[in-house]
Amino acid sequence: MLGGNGGNNSQGGYAHNARSSPATVQWLLDNYETAEGVSLPRSTLYCHYLLHCQEQKLEPVNAASFGKLIRSVFMGLRTRRLGTRGNSKYHYYGLRIKASSSLIRLMEDQQHLAMRQQPFSQKQRLKPVQKMEGMSNGMAAGSGQQQQQQQGAGLSDISAQVQQYQQFLDASRTLPEFPDIDLQGKVLPEGIELEHIKSFQLLYREHCEAILDVTINLQFTLVETLWKTFWRFAENRSGDTGTLAVHDECEKRLPKECLVILCKYDPVLRWSRHCDNNLYQGLVEILIPDVLRPIPSALTQAIRNFAKSLESWLTNAMMNIPEEMVRIKVTSASAFAQTLRRYTSLNHLAQAARAVLQNTAQINQMLSDLNRVDFANVQEQASWVCRCEDRVVQQLEQDFKLTLQQQNSLEQWAAWLDGVVSQVLKPYQASAAFPKAAKLFLLKWSFYSSMVIRDLTLRSAASFGSFHLIRLLYDEYMYYLIEHRVAQAKGETPIAVMGEVQTLLFFLSWWGPINSEIPIPGMHCKNSEPGH
Repeated sequence: MLGGNGGNNSQGGYAHNARSSPATVQWLLDNYETAEGVSLPRSTLYCHYLLHCQEQKLEPVNAASFGKLIRSVFMGLRTRRLGTRGNSKYHYYGLRIKASSSLIRLMEDQQHLAMRQQPFSQKQRLKPVQKMEGMSNGMAAGSGQQQQQQQGAGLSDISAQVQQYQQFLDASRTLPEFPDIDLQGKVLPEGIELEHIKSFQLLYREHCEAILDVTINLQFTLVETLWKTFWRFAENRSGDTGTLAVHDECEKRLPKECLVILCKYDPVLRWSRHCDNNLYQGLVEILIPDVLRPIPSALTQAIRNFAKSLESWLTNAMMNIPEEMVRIKVTSASAFAQTLRRYTSLNHLAQAARAVLQNTAQINQMLSDLNRVDFANVQEQASWVCRCEDRVVQQLEQDFKLTLQQQNSLEQWAAWLDGVVSQVLKPYQASAAFPKAAKLFLLKWSFYSSMVIRDLTLRSAASFGSFHLIRLLYDEYMYYLIEHRVAQAKGETPIAVMGEVQTLLFFLSWWGPINSEIPIPGMHCKNSEPGH
């Protein structure tokens, strides 16, 4: 048991902090207690502390100094480092709000707020959420809370089973350090000072930490609330004292009008895109640390529903924010959502293929059918389009058959595919042509595999279904490998690479309708006469 409110919490243990009033120390002891198996976000304690200072008319210390005070009051408190500035700690383990504390009522106010933000048809089915930004009570792990669902929106909150699913996550990942905003010599906008830039950086960092925290705890539905809070979403706030306090605190640190101005400032836009790409990449690696490892269906469905809701949540929360920032944010969020959808689909294919690869009878049938494929004809036709060397294609064919014959596991197949990518792209390593060569190889791989599937189809191969499944998996996994290799070559995250694709699609969706009457070679123009 951690040290409680006993001798270790004597006034002498924290007398070194001159700005920590006895009233604040007593407030901590009155409202919090140590206990095993519970946790409390650092942002929760600090927000409660700011409210306390406001009520008592005290000057608050910064987050780092407050962290030192917490550790001196609650001796032996364990923390989890999430890479924040000043080596501060983000999550406290072994600390919770006392049942007798008035902060419990504050939590209930936040839960009612979350209920009011849902359509009426959902309110009757939605149980109170456990957290809001900066307003959260400690929750005992494995406390037997029932699963929460938002059936009307197709969303599921599996946070009550977080301990059950924790083994499938990588909760040890930290939020990388964000660089300072590079002004690149640009003049600050009118009404903006360097202090506003610094405040935006700090608020954005804290905002990203909060998103990371609720994601680790599988509280996906709270991401919308975090976005609304950060972007000062205007909604009926009367009576919601906790939310008013959070909004007012943000307003003191960075007024809304300054936030709007910064959302049009190029250096801030570039910095926000960079931070979002790093945040979302970290979230992907937390939720799906291994695309081939089996994931429970409930967790997979929750992730897919989360991805489905992201864009609408974000655009709604940023309703009154300049279009420049909205476009940057939505592009990154779209890439994040698309990545979650692709990786969960890849994982689903992997589990289906695993059963095939473990079935000796199916493997033998696949080998028999594969040996009847006319690979010489396949190569003859494909080489005209892809211009691949006969030697390389023949080697891949032999390796594929050998790996199949050895009845290798899915992980061994994945290693083989990774080796194929390394072998083919080796001549382009450290070359500016690497991304283009990698994408071209992906096209060739897809073309060749489709030619083999065509041959199997024409022969009515008994194992066609198995080959079709394996082909889908290997194409998806090859895309996954190429995506990561290109990102590594560019020195970017895979999310950033996907963001480029999303930006292109956004441009095409806007440009296409306007230019729908531009003639395309080989196709008839709109309203043109036959033969023209």
